[in-house]
Amino acid sequence: MTENIWDSAVPVEKSPYLCDEEIRYYNLDSFAHDPDKLVMLDLFCGAGGFAVGAAWAGFESVFGVDHFEPAIRTWVANHPHAIGCLGDITRLDPARVKGLLHSKGITKVHLITGGVPCQGFSRANRKHNDQDERNYLFLEYMRFVKEFEPDYLILENVSGMQTTAGGQFKAEIERQMEALGYTTRVSLVNAADFGVPQLRQRLIFVGVRRGRGLAAEYVFPQGAFEAAYRTVGQAISDLPALENNEGKTSYRCAPESDYQALMRGEGEIAAIPPAQRLENHVAPNHPPETIRRIAATEPGAPMYPKFRQRIRLRADAPSPTQLAGGIRPQFQFGHPTQPRGLTIRERARIQSFPDSYVFLGGIVQERVQTGNAVPPLLIYNLTLPIAADIRRRDDVQGMV
Repeated sequence: MTENIWDSAVPVEKSPYLCDEEIRYYNLDSFAHDPDKLVMLDLFCGAGGFAVGAAWAGFESVFGVDHFEPAIRTWVANHPHAIGCLGDITRLDPARVKGLLHSKGITKVHLITGGVPCQGFSRANRKHNDQDERNYLFLEYMRFVKEFEPDYLILENVSGMQTTAGGQFKAEIERQMEALGYTTRVSLVNAADFGVPQLRQRLIFVGVRRGRGLAAEYVFPQGAFEAAYRTVGQAISDLPALENNEGKTSYRCAPESDYQALMRGEGEIAAIPPAQRLENHVAPNHPPETIRRIAATEPGAPMYPKFRQRIRLRADAPSPTQLAGGIRPQFQFGHPTQPRGLTIRERARIQSFPDSYVFLGGIVQERVQTGNAVPPLLIYNLTLPIAADIRRRDDVQGMV
């Protein structure tokens, strides 16, 4: 009898790129910390959406951990002076990590972030299961919180966590944060409200350590783009056209929108480094029938009758939520004006990763990384008031 792979009782197929049997550290010899930056730990770091966005607000990630090897390769390459850790966080001792950071001169952590794996909560997961073991990885995050006692916490997950098991997981995360000494606020935010050209809702938990002279509670910022979302065209129109399986390393033209200038490191966020050249802009290698299918699909319409979420994007609208796509993801969205799927750079633009950020691992695993990531521009907006509050507290204490 053939096994039904969509049965929630059948174990989830695991990617061969997961490293769960050993712990590997990177950049130990090249570690360096800017003392003018606030310190953060990046748990379940993925490709680095939290670390990138928080860096623009004044934080520096000194430690990142994930068990997906291509993501850690990307994270380490883009953070060459921070300690990267590849391995299963359940096998990691927070006290040993603390000792390692102390040996490097890090004695205070201001922020711990966590993009806790969301597959068990995601509505896009056809094997949704309340008892999925990945649903409980927030407990590993709490072990690090207990050990390091940072000023602030941010934990992120998909909107489906609100209702999974009748809201049990959401309530338990709030309870644990409060029990560890944090005043907690939770909000469902849409990345598009903050200038990300993508309709992407995320449940955000923010904890403020009590008794530290910090704000009594965190107030979620109001997005400035609710009335007029940025579009796919505003995100990618300056990138050169590509034939099937073709790549290019230079821009087509000068930036055609403020968002494109921002992604090139020429915009209002001074902390975004300028791109030296165009990276990760290689078209997928499609068979002829796929090219014909995309070309025959109107922008905004499904490319496949049985997979109506796989659409050809509209240039004049934001993208729907980009997905990681499982362990062997095919292209998810068609380009709005060219008969092909998106390049990794186009996916990165739609996620608000700057062009200076280079993804490693090959197009299939880079799709996983860009689909799993939290948008840096969203994190920048959420962490700006946190950085300001910590610096205000430190300035006041410095005057006493």
